Amino acid sequence: MPITVQDTYLTGYAQGFPGMLADGNTQSRPTGIAADAAGIAFGKAVFSTGVGKQVTATPGTKFKGIVIADSGIVPGLTGTADVHPQYSTMSLLDMGDIWVLAGSNTTKDAAAYVTSAGAFTTTASGNTAIPATFMDAVSSGAPVRLRVVQQ
Repeated sequence: MPITVQDTYLTGYAQGFPGMLADGNTQSRPTGIAADAAGIAFGKAVFSTGVGKQVTATPGTKFKGIVIADSGIVPGLTGTADVHPQYSTMSLLDMGDIWVLAGSNTTKDAAAYVTSAGAFTTTASGNTAIPATFMDAVSSGAPVRLRVVQQ
C-alpha cells in the first residue's frame, strides 16, 4: 500500500489579526489595567495614565506597549468583542513583533506613529512616535506586522 506524501503547498498564508503575536518571544510581557471607559481593543498602542498600572489608548508621553489579543476575554451582553473592558488587566507587548491594522499605506522598515484616533501610520506630522517600525508594505486598513523595540 503506497504512502501518500504531500507534494503541493500553499503559496500564501493567512494574515494575522490585531493583537496576534508575530514571533515566538515569550519575554517582556508586562501588564496594564484598561482605564478607558469604552475599553481598549486588541492591537492598540497604549500609554501611561500616570495612575498606577492604568493605561489608555489616548496617545501620551509614555508608551507602554501594544495590547496582546486574549481569547479568554468574553464580552458581556452589551460588550464589544476583541476589547478589554475598563479596569480589566491585559498583557502588553513592549518588545517584539505583533500584528496591528495599518492606518495608512506603509513601507517596510518605516517608523511607526500613532494618530490621536489610535491608528498606526507612517506620518510623523501631528502624531505620536512610538519605538516601532513596520515590517511589511501594505495598504491602509490591512493587517501589518509591527516590530516594537526596547525603550
